[in-house]
Amino acid sequence: MAQVEFKLLLPDTLVREAEAKGLLTPESIEALLRNELLRRQRVNQLFEAADRLAELSLPQLTEAEVEAEIQAVRNARRVPDASGR
Repeated sequence: MAQVEFKLLLPDTLVREAEAKGLLTPESIEALLRNELLRRQRVNQLFEAADRLAELSLPQLTEAEVEAEIQAVRNARRVPDASGR
């Protein structure tokens, strides 16, 4: 494991709030960095998927088709599953 030291110049209020929430511990900093790395990876994957989708030359959906898809998803979310939820 590598050891990294750094200093930050932060507003006092931010430091107090972060300390109160336990965010300035090595474990919290590690978790924040891991979460940010994962978020950036997922954003990149989203844009790569959008680029691949754009290359497919699929016909554009009409406004009515888009509305039908949205309504279908909304209806599916409203229907309780087998567990009654």
